[in-house]
Amino acid sequence: MENRVEVIASRWRGLSSRRFALSTLLIGLVFLAVAAAASVTLAAGEIAPPAAIVLPAEISSRLQAGDLIFRIGDGWQSEVVRGAASARQHEKRGDPYSHVGMLVGAAGHWQVVHAVPAEMPGRADAVVRDDLDFFLSPDRARGVAIYRVPATAASRASAVEYALQRLGAPFQIVENDRQGQYCTTLVWAAWLHAGVDLGARFEHLEAPFFAGDYLLPHSLRVAPGLRLVYQQP
Repeated sequence: MENRVEVIASRWRGLSSRRFALSTLLIGLVFLAVAAAASVTLAAGEIAPPAAIVLPAEISSRLQAGDLIFRIGDGWQSEVVRGAASARQHEKRGDPYSHVGMLVGAAGHWQVVHAVPAEMPGRADAVVRDDLDFFLSPDRARGVAIYRVPATAASRASAVEYALQRLGAPFQIVENDRQGQYCTTLVWAAWLHAGVDLGARFEHLEAPFFAGDYLLPHSLRVAPGLRLVYQQP
């Protein structure tokens, strides 16, 4: 009897291992297919280079430090985020936004504090501060949406201070993160530190290497504590 149980257990472990390997292989193949399709399309000249996103002057002058700025990314990281959101939220499939940061500074020199994998040589995967033009450059963004958190000036200043204090902290995708180690949790934690709960829901994902609860860009963007200020396109 014990031998039979051990045989069954061994077969089950082998099956589970093969399933895991197959899942990992399929994910890799999808990434390769997306990259190959993009390369072929660009080589054929079928897609014109994307235009730079420039905020209208009347919008830029009305922005406030602490506003959240989402972008439609164009890299493989963005495809991974969108794929995870689609797999978890079938009814919300198609939301294109994959990254978010917090505006700091003032009109005429807006900057964005965001947690991101390195976007330039020599930079670590970390919480960084970039000029708005860099954040929205054509090779990084195909669209933008800016949201405001209705809050007091004191709460806004506290949220910005928290985000700035995180500068240089390592970028990490961590389950149930409450410190702000990846893009969505950085801005969410900043506002929570300021005493403002945005009402965003963490979603449970079942994926190789990333099973757990995470805050997806879509879940943050539709949170009841945010108000749309501007969107393009």
